[in-house]
Amino acid sequence: MNTYSATEKSSFSKIYLVYFPKLVRFAREYVISTEDAENIVQDIFMYLWEHRDMLDSLTNTNAFLFTLTKNRCIDFYRQKTRIDSQKESLDNLQDRELKLKIEALMQFDENIFTEKEVEDLLTRAIEHLPEKCRQVFILSRMNGLKHEEIAGQLNISVHTVQNHIVTAIRKLKVELKDYLPLFIFII
Repeated sequence: MNTYSATEKSSFSKIYLVYFPKLVRFAREYVISTEDAENIVQDIFMYLWEHRDMLDSLTNTNAFLFTLTKNRCIDFYRQKTRIDSQKESLDNLQDRELKLKIEALMQFDENIFTEKEVEDLLTRAIEHLPEKCRQVFILSRMNGLKHEEIAGQLNISVHTVQNHIVTAIRKLKVELKDYLPLFIFII
């Protein structure tokens, strides 16, 4: 049940009708996007509605609403700047990682390892896996069993089999990162 009076609703409606378009135009000058400006002003009116008991005590509604709008626009840009900065930082990190991968691939010589050396690298990496994880990985990738068959054989759920395989692949990728192109067919 709503507890607001008809007077509160009427005061709020009048303020909304008079100020909403003005505040959107004002905000749009700073945030450029009409949609962002409307969202900012809508948030202000949500705030105003939640604090509607202060409507009667406002001495300068115009100054109050424009100050709120100005502050929300500033907050909008602070948040946008923070998000853009994080995105730029992530983009730079991804660029560096990509360049390192390209460089590693260009320097990688698949002929420097014999088949036996490749097999030994893989065997050592698999031996570092936790026991159950190693067992599931070998049954799946080396013996070619399906998840259901592994689950039945080891008396575990298919979901657990999938989790072990994901864990094994993640750990092997880390351990074999310098030799990954040799193991793409397994991992």
